[in-house]
Amino acid sequence: MFITREILKKCSWQAFERLIARLLIVRGYEGVRVVGGSGDKGADIIAIKNRRRWLIQAKHWRKPIGKNILKGTIEAGQAYRAKATVVVGLEGFDDSARDYQKSIIAQGHNLTLWSSSELVEQAQGLQESDYYIEPKGDYQDEAIKAIVESIRRGSPNKGMVVMATGLGKTFTAAESIRRIRKLKKNFRVLVLAHTVSLVEQLERAFWPFLGPRDSTLVWTQNEPVGYEQLASATMVFASRDSVANHCKSGRELDGFDLVLIDECHHAHSSSKAYLQIINTARAGEPGGPYLLGLTATPFLADSTARLEPIFGDYPLITIDMVYGLRHGFLSQIDYRMHTDNIRWEGLKDLTGNNLSPKQINRALFVKEWDDAVVNEIQNAWNEIKDPKAIVFCGTIEHAMMVCNQINARSFCRASVIFSGEYNGKRLSQHERNLLLCDFQQGDINIICTVDIFNEGLDVPDVNIIVFNRVTHSRRIFIQQLGRGLRIAKGKHSTLVLDFAQDIRRLAAGLKLKDGIMVPPKGGVTVSIGNKVVFKRVGGEDQKAEAFLRAWIEDVERLESAGEDIGILKFPPELS
Repeated sequence: MFITREILKKCSWQAFERLIARLLIVRGYEGVRVVGGSGDKGADIIAIKNRRRWLIQAKHWRKPIGKNILKGTIEAGQAYRAKATVVVGLEGFDDSARDYQKSIIAQGHNLTLWSSSELVEQAQGLQESDYYIEPKGDYQDEAIKAIVESIRRGSPNKGMVVMATGLGKTFTAAESIRRIRKLKKNFRVLVLAHTVSLVEQLERAFWPFLGPRDSTLVWTQNEPVGYEQLASATMVFASRDSVANHCKSGRELDGFDLVLIDECHHAHSSSKAYLQIINTARAGEPGGPYLLGLTATPFLADSTARLEPIFGDYPLITIDMVYGLRHGFLSQIDYRMHTDNIRWEGLKDLTGNNLSPKQINRALFVKEWDDAVVNEIQNAWNEIKDPKAIVFCGTIEHAMMVCNQINARSFCRASVIFSGEYNGKRLSQHERNLLLCDFQQGDINIICTVDIFNEGLDVPDVNIIVFNRVTHSRRIFIQQLGRGLRIAKGKHSTLVLDFAQDIRRLAAGLKLKDGIMVPPKGGVTVSIGNKVVFKRVGGEDQKAEAFLRAWIEDVERLESAGEDIGILKFPPELS
């Protein structure tokens, strides 16, 4: 059993919180997130059940909890606008806490107390069937079979899975490992990610594929592990830097049967940390652990670097965004590439036969047009049932300005989420967690941001994506677009408003249109609702699309071109 009295006593306080979160997820709670940290105002876990927000405070203390902690939890519940509060105590509660609970319930507050024995009892009531999720479609089952067969064959002893955001790459990996572990006893797995938050998200993603007796170990900068812990663990979720530092110190990394690297396009990062780990573990080598890489975006900033030598000559399976859209594995898309900010006459000022994207962008695009952007968002608000939007902006200041303009119109409620610092202020854990909760439950309708949601954070029912920024990176563009393409209950399609400010984005729009709106050879497009249009106020901008097609000769090359690379010829219509 993954929760026992012995496990609870020996685990760290961080693991204690995660064990509670795992129990909540298996018991049917939604939106479960471990949120504790500096400035969290007393929250450790937030969850939703029956549309009610729950706040849980967990105390891994070696003594019973008194009423002062309960008072703080009630205050935290009020700060998070929770409808129910729970305090979990490793060693239970003293008489003052029990008396306080009775008095606070009499006043109308919902306060529940769980001791470790109550956690164990809840876990023991779970069935094996509570943990399993069926694959969503044939494409996932094919991917799972390909991974399992490659691991069983072991030659080559490596593989890579390329699946667009929203298609379930982590699901396929977790289910593949579940099947292998049923065939091979004591099959040990090391799962790696480049940030602590992704490590924790991966552990959570694997929970539904682990039986009630399967335990996990997290190894990060925040949670160092000892030799005995590492040697005995069968499922280890670790941060790249923690494991790389372990390897650099001369210590071995053996005993694993599989090493999985999530977001494996980071394998060529400048630190070479992943390469250090792979070499130390002998991952991918004959006789070493199987090496499996997962990515939605196998595009590298260094065009001379390749992932294939690390993860094998060919991906085990590749399902890109266009394939997912055409076959109905992703939400249908209504992509509107707005061209009102294009100043075509500016092209007449350009000279030369080999122009760079930077030169074109300076001449072609009007930079300040946020009023028009907000107009289009407001117009779109009436088209979508239960609209929920993410607006990607250029800077935190820009996000603040767009948010204020949206709220001034009063057609919805918008907020800004940002990482880093703005005017000497950082979002506290409480502010960030409350915003995400409100967004998930619909109290906030639009999130304006710069880079939050690029990797890892998922809100499946987002159905409007707005690009109001220059995005030079093809990888970041696809990650951000993918935030809105997940299929969710009650979601019919995703509206994308792209206020292009880069010639490469126009090229990407052409490529996407050609990919999803032309019937595939030898088959029929299943998802017929997808469309991409170039649009101006008042209707489609067919003239702009025709002009761009005549001008842009190599869409694929242009989409990934650098700022100063000479790649565009002067339009013949203007010569």
